[in-house]
Amino acid sequence: MIDANHPVLSHIDQDETISLLQELIRDPDSVNPPGDVRKSVEVARAKLAAEGFECELIGDLEHVPNLVARYRFGDGPSLLYNAHVDVVPTGDESAWQYPPFDAVIADGKVWGRGSGDDKASVAAQIMSAIALVRSGMSFAGEIVVNVCGDEETGGRHGAKYTVDHIDPKPDFVVAGEQTLNRVCVGERGGAGVAVTVIGKTAHAALPWNGVPAIEGAAEVIAALRRELWPKLGARRHPLFEVPSTATISLIDGGVKTNVVPDRCSFHIDRRILPGETSEEAAEEIKAIAERAVAQFPGMRVEVQGRSGGRATLMDVDSPIVKAMAAANAALGINADPIGYNMGTDGRHFAAAGIPTIIYGPGDPALAHVPNEWVGIDEVMEATRAYALCAVEIFGGGK
Repeated sequence: MIDANHPVLSHIDQDETISLLQELIRDPDSVNPPGDVRKSVEVARAKLAAEGFECELIGDLEHVPNLVARYRFGDGPSLLYNAHVDVVPTGDESAWQYPPFDAVIADGKVWGRGSGDDKASVAAQIMSAIALVRSGMSFAGEIVVNVCGDEETGGRHGAKYTVDHIDPKPDFVVAGEQTLNRVCVGERGGAGVAVTVIGKTAHAALPWNGVPAIEGAAEVIAALRRELWPKLGARRHPLFEVPSTATISLIDGGVKTNVVPDRCSFHIDRRILPGETSEEAAEEIKAIAERAVAQFPGMRVEVQGRSGGRATLMDVDSPIVKAMAAANAALGINADPIGYNMGTDGRHFAAAGIPTIIYGPGDPALAHVPNEWVGIDEVMEATRAYALCAVEIFGGGK
Protein backbone atom coordinates (compact mmCIF):
# COMPACT_ATOMS: atom_id res chain seq x y z
CA MET A 1 0.00 0.00 0.00
CA ILE A 2 1.20 3.51 -0.81
CA ASP A 3 0.70 6.22 1.78
CA ALA A 4 1.43 9.87 2.44
CA ASN A 5 4.70 8.89 4.17
CA HIS A 6 6.23 7.16 1.17
CA PRO A 7 9.93 8.11 1.00
CA VAL A 8 9.69 9.40 -2.58
CA LEU A 9 7.58 12.34 -1.37
CA SER A 10 10.45 13.70 0.72
CA HIS A 11 12.20 14.55 -2.54
CA ILE A 12 9.51 17.01 -3.64
CA ASP A 13 10.41 20.61 -2.81
CA GLN A 14 7.76 23.34 -2.94
CA ASP A 15 10.10 26.23 -3.72
CA GLU A 16 11.71 24.34 -6.58
CA THR A 17 8.37 23.24 -8.01
CA ILE A 18 6.78 26.70 -7.91
CA SER A 19 9.93 28.34 -9.29
CA LEU A 20 9.75 25.97 -12.25
CA LEU A 21 6.10 26.87 -12.77
CA GLN A 22 6.94 30.59 -12.69
CA GLU A 23 9.71 30.11 -15.25
CA LEU A 24 7.30 28.33 -17.58
CA ILE A 25 4.66 31.06 -17.23
CA ARG A 26 7.21 33.76 -18.14
CA ASP A 27 7.16 32.77 -21.80
CA PRO A 28 4.88 35.05 -23.85
CA ASP A 29 5.96 33.32 -27.07
CA SER A 30 3.94 30.26 -26.03
CA VAL A 31 0.67 32.09 -26.77
CA ASN A 32 -1.11 30.10 -29.47
CA PRO A 33 -1.29 31.33 -32.16
CA PRO A 34 1.53 31.24 -33.07
CA GLY A 35 2.35 28.87 -30.20
CA ASP A 36 6.14 29.01 -30.28
CA VAL A 37 6.88 26.71 -27.35
CA ARG A 38 10.62 26.31 -27.90
CA LYS A 39 11.58 28.29 -24.80
CA SER A 40 9.15 26.47 -22.49
CA VAL A 41 10.09 23.06 -23.85
CA GLU A 42 13.78 23.85 -23.40
CA VAL A 43 13.14 24.76 -19.76
CA ALA A 44 11.51 21.35 -19.29
CA ARG A 45 14.21 19.51 -21.25
CA ALA A 46 17.09 21.07 -19.35
CA LYS A 47 15.48 20.32 -16.00
CA LEU A 48 14.94 16.66 -16.81
CA ALA A 49 18.25 16.12 -18.64
CA ALA A 50 20.11 17.38 -15.56
CA GLU A 51 18.53 14.52 -13.59
CA GLY A 52 19.60 11.83 -16.05
CA PHE A 53 16.53 11.57 -18.28
CA GLU A 54 17.10 10.60 -21.90
CA CYS A 55 15.53 13.50 -23.81
CA GLU A 56 14.31 13.57 -27.39
CA LEU A 57 12.56 16.35 -29.30
CA ILE A 58 10.11 15.29 -31.99
CA GLY A 59 7.68 17.21 -34.20
CA ASP A 60 6.90 18.45 -37.67
CA LEU A 61 7.07 22.19 -36.97
CA GLU A 62 10.26 23.94 -35.87
CA HIS A 63 8.45 26.13 -33.33
CA VAL A 64 6.45 23.22 -31.87
CA PRO A 65 8.97 20.69 -30.55
CA ASN A 66 7.53 17.95 -28.35
CA LEU A 67 9.67 16.62 -25.54
CA VAL A 68 9.84 12.91 -24.78
CA ALA A 69 11.99 12.41 -21.67
CA ARG A 70 12.52 8.84 -20.44
CA TYR A 71 13.97 7.29 -17.31
CA ARG A 72 14.08 3.50 -17.19
CA PHE A 73 14.31 2.10 -13.68
CA GLY A 74 13.89 -1.56 -14.57
CA ASP A 75 11.64 -4.06 -16.27
CA GLY A 76 8.01 -3.10 -15.99
CA PRO A 77 5.29 -0.93 -17.49
CA SER A 78 5.86 2.44 -19.12
CA LEU A 79 3.91 5.37 -17.62
CA LEU A 80 3.73 8.59 -19.62
CA TYR A 81 2.82 11.97 -18.15
CA ASN A 82 1.59 14.39 -20.80
CA ALA A 83 0.84 18.11 -20.52
CA HIS A 84 1.04 21.13 -22.83
CA VAL A 85 2.87 24.46 -22.65
CA ASP A 86 1.03 26.43 -25.34
CA VAL A 87 -1.51 28.91 -23.95
CA VAL A 88 -4.41 30.99 -25.25
CA PRO A 89 -4.10 34.75 -25.87
CA THR A 90 -4.44 37.10 -22.91
CA GLY A 91 -7.12 39.38 -24.37
CA ASP A 92 -7.21 42.92 -22.97
CA GLU A 93 -4.32 43.02 -20.51
CA SER A 94 -5.92 45.93 -18.65
CA ALA A 95 -8.45 43.38 -17.33
CA TRP A 96 -5.67 41.55 -15.49
CA GLN A 97 -4.92 42.27 -11.84
CA TYR A 98 -1.29 41.25 -12.41
CA PRO A 99 0.67 41.25 -15.71
CA PRO A 100 -0.18 37.91 -17.35
CA PHE A 101 3.42 36.81 -17.87
CA ASP A 102 4.96 37.99 -14.59
CA ALA A 103 3.98 34.85 -12.66
CA VAL A 104 3.20 36.85 -9.54
CA ILE A 105 2.71 34.97 -6.26
CA ALA A 106 -0.03 36.45 -4.09
CA ASP A 107 -2.65 35.08 -1.70
CA GLY A 108 -1.23 31.56 -1.92
CA LYS A 109 -1.67 31.51 -5.70
CA VAL A 110 0.47 31.77 -8.81
CA TRP A 111 -1.11 34.24 -11.23
CA GLY A 112 -0.63 34.38 -15.00
CA ARG A 113 -1.64 33.08 -18.38
CA GLY A 114 -1.09 29.35 -18.43
CA SER A 115 -0.64 29.13 -14.66
CA GLY A 116 -3.36 26.51 -14.52
CA ASP A 117 -3.89 25.71 -18.19
CA ASP A 118 -1.59 23.96 -18.41
CA LYS A 119 1.79 24.79 -16.97
CA ALA A 120 0.87 23.78 -13.42
CA SER A 121 0.42 20.22 -14.68
CA VAL A 122 3.72 20.43 -16.58
CA ALA A 123 5.65 21.56 -13.50
CA ALA A 124 3.96 19.01 -11.23
CA GLN A 125 4.61 16.15 -13.62
CA ILE A 126 8.27 17.09 -14.10
CA MET A 127 8.95 17.40 -10.40
CA SER A 128 7.12 14.19 -9.56
CA ALA A 129 9.23 12.30 -12.09
CA ILE A 130 12.41 13.88 -10.76
CA ALA A 131 11.43 12.90 -7.21
CA LEU A 132 11.26 9.26 -8.30
CA VAL A 133 14.83 9.48 -9.60
CA ARG A 134 16.21 11.44 -6.65
CA SER A 135 14.76 8.92 -4.21
CA GLY A 136 17.33 6.37 -5.38
CA MET A 137 14.71 3.66 -5.09
CA SER A 138 14.40 0.74 -7.48
CA PHE A 139 11.16 0.71 -9.45
CA ALA A 140 9.83 -1.80 -11.94
CA GLY A 141 9.10 0.33 -14.96
CA GLU A 142 9.81 3.46 -16.97
CA ILE A 143 8.62 7.02 -16.40
CA VAL A 144 8.15 9.21 -19.49
CA VAL A 145 7.49 12.96 -19.40
CA ASN A 146 5.90 14.32 -22.58
CA VAL A 147 5.70 18.12 -22.85
CA CYS A 148 3.76 19.23 -25.93
CA GLY A 149 2.63 22.27 -27.82
CA ASP A 150 -0.38 22.81 -30.08
CA GLU A 151 -3.05 21.60 -27.65
CA GLU A 152 -5.01 24.83 -27.91
CA THR A 153 -5.37 24.38 -31.69
CA GLY A 154 -6.22 20.68 -31.72
CA GLY A 155 -2.95 18.89 -31.01
CA ARG A 156 -2.14 17.73 -34.55
CA HIS A 157 1.44 18.98 -34.21
CA GLY A 158 1.67 18.17 -30.51
CA ALA A 159 0.14 15.21 -28.72
CA LYS A 160 -1.26 13.68 -31.91
CA TYR A 161 2.18 13.83 -33.52
CA THR A 162 3.68 12.34 -30.37
CA VAL A 163 1.23 9.44 -30.32
CA ASP A 164 1.88 8.69 -33.98
CA HIS A 165 5.68 8.75 -33.69
CA ILE A 166 6.70 7.79 -30.15
CA ASP A 167 8.44 4.41 -30.05
CA PRO A 168 7.87 2.39 -27.99
CA LYS A 169 4.42 3.55 -27.01
CA PRO A 170 3.60 3.80 -23.29
CA ASP A 171 1.44 1.33 -21.45
CA PHE A 172 -0.43 4.06 -19.52
CA VAL A 173 -0.96 7.80 -19.89
CA VAL A 174 -1.97 10.56 -17.50
CA ALA A 175 -2.91 13.73 -19.39
CA GLY A 176 -2.39 16.74 -17.17
CA GLU A 177 -5.25 19.23 -17.19
CA GLN A 178 -7.26 21.28 -14.70
CA THR A 179 -9.36 18.66 -12.92
CA LEU A 180 -9.14 20.07 -9.37
CA ASN A 181 -7.01 16.97 -8.72
CA ARG A 182 -9.92 14.65 -9.40
CA VAL A 183 -9.41 11.37 -11.26
CA CYS A 184 -11.09 11.85 -14.64
CA VAL A 185 -11.64 8.64 -16.58
CA GLY A 186 -12.92 10.21 -19.79
CA GLU A 187 -13.83 13.41 -21.57
CA ARG A 188 -16.67 14.73 -23.64
CA GLY A 189 -16.08 14.72 -27.38
CA GLY A 190 -16.37 17.55 -29.87
CA ALA A 191 -18.78 17.48 -32.80
CA GLY A 192 -18.73 20.89 -34.44
CA VAL A 193 -21.50 21.32 -37.02
CA ALA A 194 -21.59 23.92 -39.81
CA VAL A 195 -25.07 24.90 -41.03
CA THR A 196 -25.49 26.90 -44.24
CA VAL A 197 -28.89 28.15 -45.33
CA ILE A 198 -29.07 28.93 -49.06
CA GLY A 199 -31.70 31.22 -50.56
CA LYS A 200 -31.83 33.66 -53.48
CA THR A 201 -30.76 37.27 -53.86
CA ALA A 202 -33.08 40.06 -54.93
CA HIS A 203 -33.36 43.81 -54.49
CA ALA A 204 -34.37 44.50 -50.91
CA ALA A 205 -37.08 46.81 -52.18
CA LEU A 206 -38.69 43.80 -53.86
CA PRO A 207 -38.13 41.10 -51.23
CA TRP A 208 -40.74 38.76 -52.71
CA ASN A 209 -38.39 38.17 -55.63
CA GLY A 210 -35.78 36.63 -53.32
CA VAL A 211 -35.47 33.89 -50.74
CA PRO A 212 -34.13 35.36 -47.43
CA ALA A 213 -31.42 33.07 -46.12
CA ILE A 214 -30.94 34.99 -42.87
CA GLU A 215 -34.62 34.63 -41.98
CA GLY A 216 -34.34 30.94 -42.79
CA ALA A 217 -31.31 30.64 -40.50
CA ALA A 218 -33.28 32.37 -37.74
CA GLU A 219 -36.02 29.75 -38.13
CA VAL A 220 -33.45 26.95 -37.93
CA ILE A 221 -31.92 28.41 -34.77
CA ALA A 222 -35.34 28.82 -33.18
CA ALA A 223 -36.23 25.23 -34.08
CA LEU A 224 -32.97 23.94 -32.61
CA ARG A 225 -33.59 25.81 -29.38
CA ARG A 226 -37.15 24.54 -29.23
CA GLU A 227 -36.63 20.91 -30.28
CA LEU A 228 -33.02 19.92 -29.65
CA TRP A 229 -31.70 21.93 -26.73
CA PRO A 230 -34.14 20.38 -24.18
CA LYS A 231 -33.25 16.88 -25.42
CA LEU A 232 -29.55 17.55 -24.98
CA GLY A 233 -30.12 18.87 -21.47
CA ALA A 234 -31.78 15.59 -20.57
CA ARG A 235 -28.91 13.45 -21.87
CA ARG A 236 -26.72 12.47 -18.97
CA HIS A 237 -23.93 10.11 -18.08
CA PRO A 238 -23.43 9.01 -14.47
CA LEU A 239 -19.74 10.04 -14.42
CA PHE A 240 -20.19 13.47 -16.01
CA GLU A 241 -21.49 16.51 -14.16
CA VAL A 242 -22.86 18.19 -17.28
CA PRO A 243 -25.11 16.90 -20.10
CA SER A 244 -24.65 17.01 -23.85
CA THR A 245 -24.49 20.62 -24.98
CA ALA A 246 -24.68 22.77 -28.09
CA THR A 247 -23.72 26.42 -28.53
CA ILE A 248 -24.14 28.57 -31.62
CA SER A 249 -20.73 30.20 -31.59
CA LEU A 250 -20.34 31.89 -35.00
CA ILE A 251 -22.70 33.34 -37.59
CA ASP A 252 -22.13 34.98 -40.97
CA GLY A 253 -24.49 36.10 -43.72
CA GLY A 254 -25.67 38.75 -46.09
CA VAL A 255 -24.45 40.45 -49.25
CA LYS A 256 -25.20 44.15 -48.84
CA THR A 257 -27.61 46.31 -46.88
CA ASN A 258 -30.03 46.56 -49.82
CA VAL A 259 -29.86 42.95 -51.03
CA VAL A 260 -31.97 39.99 -49.95
CA PRO A 261 -29.34 37.59 -48.58
CA ASP A 262 -28.85 34.34 -50.44
CA ARG A 263 -26.64 32.71 -47.80
CA CYS A 264 -26.31 32.54 -44.02
CA SER A 265 -23.98 30.21 -42.17
CA PHE A 266 -23.53 29.47 -38.50
CA HIS A 267 -21.40 27.12 -36.45
CA ILE A 268 -22.65 24.91 -33.63
CA ASP A 269 -20.14 23.85 -30.98
CA ARG A 270 -21.58 20.47 -30.03
CA ARG A 271 -20.13 18.54 -27.08
CA ILE A 272 -21.02 14.86 -26.90
CA LEU A 273 -21.03 12.28 -24.13
CA PRO A 274 -19.80 8.69 -24.33
CA GLY A 275 -22.33 6.78 -26.39
CA GLU A 276 -22.95 9.66 -28.80
CA THR A 277 -21.14 10.13 -32.12
CA SER A 278 -20.33 13.22 -34.18
CA GLU A 279 -22.12 11.66 -37.17
CA GLU A 280 -25.32 11.22 -35.20
CA ALA A 281 -25.04 14.77 -33.84
CA ALA A 282 -24.83 16.22 -37.35
CA GLU A 283 -27.75 14.12 -38.62
CA GLU A 284 -29.90 15.19 -35.69
CA ILE A 285 -29.27 18.85 -36.49
CA LYS A 286 -29.77 18.30 -40.22
CA ALA A 287 -33.23 16.78 -39.74
CA ILE A 288 -34.43 19.74 -37.68
CA ALA A 289 -32.87 22.29 -40.06
CA GLU A 290 -34.49 20.75 -43.14
CA ARG A 291 -37.92 20.85 -41.50
CA ALA A 292 -37.42 24.49 -40.50
CA VAL A 293 -36.57 25.75 -44.00
CA ALA A 294 -39.28 23.74 -45.71
CA GLN A 295 -41.68 26.68 -45.18
CA PHE A 296 -39.57 28.84 -47.54
CA PRO A 297 -40.08 27.84 -51.22
CA GLY A 298 -36.74 27.71 -53.00
CA MET A 299 -34.64 27.50 -49.81
CA ARG A 300 -32.33 24.65 -48.87
CA VAL A 301 -29.88 23.90 -46.12
CA GLU A 302 -26.48 22.20 -46.01
CA VAL A 303 -25.18 20.63 -42.80
CA GLN A 304 -21.60 19.48 -42.40
CA GLY A 305 -20.23 17.73 -39.33
CA ARG A 306 -16.72 18.44 -38.16
CA SER A 307 -15.56 15.99 -35.56
CA GLY A 308 -13.26 17.38 -32.90
CA GLY A 309 -12.76 13.98 -31.34
CA ARG A 310 -14.89 11.22 -29.88
CA ALA A 311 -15.84 11.12 -26.25
CA THR A 312 -13.57 8.83 -24.25
CA LEU A 313 -14.24 6.64 -21.25
CA MET A 314 -11.85 4.38 -19.36
CA ASP A 315 -12.82 1.24 -17.48
CA VAL A 316 -12.75 2.24 -13.81
CA ASP A 317 -11.02 -1.05 -13.07
CA SER A 318 -8.04 -0.17 -15.29
CA PRO A 319 -4.69 -0.22 -13.44
CA ILE A 320 -4.06 3.47 -14.19
CA VAL A 321 -7.44 4.48 -12.75
CA LYS A 322 -6.84 2.40 -9.65
CA ALA A 323 -3.30 3.76 -9.25
CA MET A 324 -4.33 7.41 -9.39
CA ALA A 325 -7.32 6.74 -7.14
CA ALA A 326 -4.99 5.05 -4.65
CA ALA A 327 -2.70 8.09 -4.76
CA ASN A 328 -5.61 10.41 -4.02
CA ALA A 329 -6.86 8.19 -1.23
CA ALA A 330 -3.41 8.16 0.36
CA LEU A 331 -3.33 11.97 0.29
CA GLY A 332 -6.87 12.40 1.55
CA ILE A 333 -8.24 13.64 -1.79
CA ASN A 334 -11.54 12.51 -3.26
CA ALA A 335 -10.71 9.31 -5.16
CA ASP A 336 -14.07 8.75 -6.88
CA PRO A 337 -13.71 8.69 -10.70
CA ILE A 338 -15.51 11.36 -12.74
CA GLY A 339 -15.67 12.58 -16.33
CA TYR A 340 -14.03 15.73 -17.70
CA ASN A 341 -16.21 18.31 -19.40
CA MET A 342 -13.61 19.85 -21.73
CA GLY A 343 -11.43 18.37 -24.45
CA THR A 344 -7.82 17.39 -23.74
CA ASP A 345 -4.78 15.89 -25.43
CA GLY A 346 -5.69 12.67 -23.66
CA ARG A 347 -8.11 11.83 -26.47
CA HIS A 348 -5.20 11.30 -28.89
CA PHE A 349 -3.64 8.67 -26.64
CA ALA A 350 -7.00 7.05 -25.94
CA ALA A 351 -7.73 6.86 -29.67
CA ALA A 352 -4.51 4.87 -30.06
CA GLY A 353 -5.83 2.30 -27.58
CA ILE A 354 -3.62 3.42 -24.68
CA PRO A 355 -5.32 3.45 -21.25
CA THR A 356 -5.53 7.18 -20.48
CA ILE A 357 -6.87 9.30 -17.65
CA ILE A 358 -6.92 13.07 -17.04
CA TYR A 359 -5.61 14.61 -13.85
CA GLY A 360 -4.11 17.86 -12.68
CA PRO A 361 -4.23 20.96 -10.49
CA GLY A 362 -6.41 23.97 -11.17
CA ASP A 363 -10.03 24.87 -11.73
CA PRO A 364 -11.19 24.48 -15.36
CA ALA A 365 -13.48 27.48 -14.88
CA LEU A 366 -10.35 29.67 -14.68
CA ALA A 367 -9.00 28.55 -18.05
CA HIS A 368 -9.01 31.03 -20.93
CA VAL A 369 -10.11 34.00 -18.78
CA PRO A 370 -8.33 37.07 -17.39
CA ASN A 371 -6.69 36.72 -13.97
CA GLU A 372 -5.97 33.04 -14.41
CA TRP A 373 -4.40 31.51 -11.30
CA VAL A 374 -3.60 28.22 -9.63
CA GLY A 375 -3.28 27.52 -5.92
CA ILE A 376 0.19 26.61 -4.66
CA ASP A 377 -1.29 23.97 -2.35
CA GLU A 378 -3.09 22.23 -5.20
CA VAL A 379 0.07 22.24 -7.36
CA MET A 380 1.98 20.53 -4.58
CA GLU A 381 -0.90 18.14 -3.96
CA ALA A 382 -0.84 17.16 -7.63
CA THR A 383 2.94 16.73 -7.61
CA ARG A 384 2.67 14.27 -4.73
CA ALA A 385 -0.26 12.48 -6.36
CA TYR A 386 1.58 12.05 -9.67
CA ALA A 387 4.55 10.61 -7.80
CA LEU A 388 2.45 8.16 -5.79
CA CYS A 389 0.54 7.10 -8.90
CA ALA A 390 3.84 6.14 -10.54
CA VAL A 391 4.97 4.33 -7.41
CA GLU A 392 1.75 2.30 -7.46
CA ILE A 393 2.09 1.45 -11.16
CA PHE A 394 5.70 0.41 -10.58
CA GLY A 395 4.87 -1.86 -7.66
CA GLY A 396 5.87 0.29 -4.70
CA GLY A 397 9.65 0.46 -5.18
CA LYS A 398 12.52 -0.81 -3.04
